[in-house]
Amino acid sequence: MDRPAMSRAVQVIAPSRLHFGMFTFGQDEGRQFGGVGAMVDSPSLRLSFTPADRFEAHGPLAERTSEYARRAAAAWSLAEMPRCRIEISSAPPEHVGLGVGTQLGLSVVAGLNLFLDRTPLEPTELARVAARAQRSAIGTHGFAGGGLIVEGGKNDRDEISPQIGRALLRAEWRFVLVRPGSEVGLFGDDESGAFTTLPPVPLETTLELCGLALEHLLPAAEAGRFDEFSESLFRYGRLAGECFAAKQGGPFASGRLADLVETIQRLGVVGVGQSSWGPTLFALLRDKAAAASFVDALEREPNSEELEISITAANNTGARIEVV
Repeated sequence: MDRPAMSRAVQVIAPSRLHFGMFTFGQDEGRQFGGVGAMVDSPSLRLSFTPADRFEAHGPLAERTSEYARRAAAAWSLAEMPRCRIEISSAPPEHVGLGVGTQLGLSVVAGLNLFLDRTPLEPTELARVAARAQRSAIGTHGFAGGGLIVEGGKNDRDEISPQIGRALLRAEWRFVLVRPGSEVGLFGDDESGAFTTLPPVPLETTLELCGLALEHLLPAAEAGRFDEFSESLFRYGRLAGECFAAKQGGPFASGRLADLVETIQRLGVVGVGQSSWGPTLFALLRDKAAAASFVDALEREPNSEELEISITAANNTGARIEVV
């Protein structure tokens, strides 16, 4: 039996999000944004919520955690901040393409909701309370269920983009995450400003991206066809990246990342791409042994000492939110 509200302890473990690219933006009519992405087990975000005399937040991202808690208190018309201590024991780096802001916001709102013994919230409501999913909702849907996610885009400023497709990724597949430790991607006002200056995505490009997502990526994932999925993943990411070339100078965020993609493919990996604005690149390998062999080869390349490299499985379940 659960302990009474306000004396319980809650734990949230949330995955990271890889964003493979958007369908469209900049159009005057129709749905905007949309796209494809996937959730991965690590690096993970881990938070605990325990009773306290007053509200406290400790650990990495404590300031952002407090802001999301304040948003929740205001949305629920609480007379005071929840009397709890939120401890962030681990968190991925911010602004590198792993969707940390959304996972943190949803984790704080969902954790407080359970800590206060409130009625469970749908992921879209979690996002509204946390003020996330203003463009992409892949991280929101991924928080709820994990897997490969296709979202349809939004046709109203206040709407959260709907999930139109989802598939589980094979348990044996591995993503190798690679990023230069000195780079960060666009975020905040710089990111918002970029969308106001980028040229609109041509309709034929959007149609091709949608076709790759619905006719190749989803079916290949569902059937476990590694080679087709890998090829389609690279084609999708490169085409989606070209839509940002006016800001990035090409399909990837920097010349260093473009060179890394070439190196990764020279080492035999087909399914490689950039997550969101980067600088995180992902390389898809068939299994754990293949991933370890690839990492060994990559670490023998010149200048590899500057790279942050990790191996992770896909996450097919979403966040864990539980009383402990």
